[in-house]
Amino acid sequence: MKKLNCAGKTLTFDRTLVMGILNITPDSFYEGSRYQNLDQVLKVADQMVRDGADILDVGGESTRPGANGAVTCEQELERVIPVVEALNKNFDQVVSLDTSSALIIKEGSQAGAGMINDVRALMRPGALEAAAATDLPIVLMHSLVDQPEPGFVPHYDDVAGEVGEYLLGRVKACEEAGISKDRLVLDPGFGGGMFGKTPAYDLQLLKGLDRVLRQGFPVLAGMSRKSFIGAVLDKPAQERLSASLAVAVMAAQTGAQIIRVHDVAETVDAVRMVDAVKAA
Repeated sequence: MKKLNCAGKTLTFDRTLVMGILNITPDSFYEGSRYQNLDQVLKVADQMVRDGADILDVGGESTRPGANGAVTCEQELERVIPVVEALNKNFDQVVSLDTSSALIIKEGSQAGAGMINDVRALMRPGALEAAAATDLPIVLMHSLVDQPEPGFVPHYDDVAGEVGEYLLGRVKACEEAGISKDRLVLDPGFGGGMFGKTPAYDLQLLKGLDRVLRQGFPVLAGMSRKSFIGAVLDKPAQERLSASLAVAVMAAQTGAQIIRVHDVAETVDAVRMVDAVKAA
């Protein structure tokens, strides 16, 4: 049974874990997940904990297509470090820091973050070295480009295979930087924009998720309310809860160990049923 040491807090993969999303941004794609002040964040985090969240994921930079410009390191620090400190002080849950910047990784680990969740898989300058120095677990996500140009259209001959190859390449880079394999979690990176998936590729990737799992690492799946669901159902983000639960169940059934979501209570119920059936 795999375990992760998250700055003194332990994550054990004896069941499907749920990660709650706390976006400290004004422009994340789902309006219901934008939190602008510390009191509001703590109130929402408290409810997530009561609802069964295992991990609280804090991010200060939106990665949605068309987000309002680049966020400076200073802005990101101001947004996330007080939140990480407060969450770590008030809750026993692991605090995950959603960042790609070396400075934020360093400062966040000192503030009490227990996990680094990087959508750019430690590709930014200094990120590998900063992550290696923390001794924290790291989520490596597949993304196709850092900032897609307007009209960018991704192409894969075999999306699950190519995503898997990319992630193994980042695992190798981590090992060369002194980061042991047992600290790593893989995320195939569902979504458009910098993640580089059209709705059709997202569906293929979910269908082939077992191929990423075969690489032997814990896998995080983040599909909550994303655009591929909207493309299938022709519904806005606020009307995608039921479908988000459906794809979360599919990922958990396939073997994903962490499900990253906006809607903790509903997802916890859904994956508990998956776990119960697996254990029957």
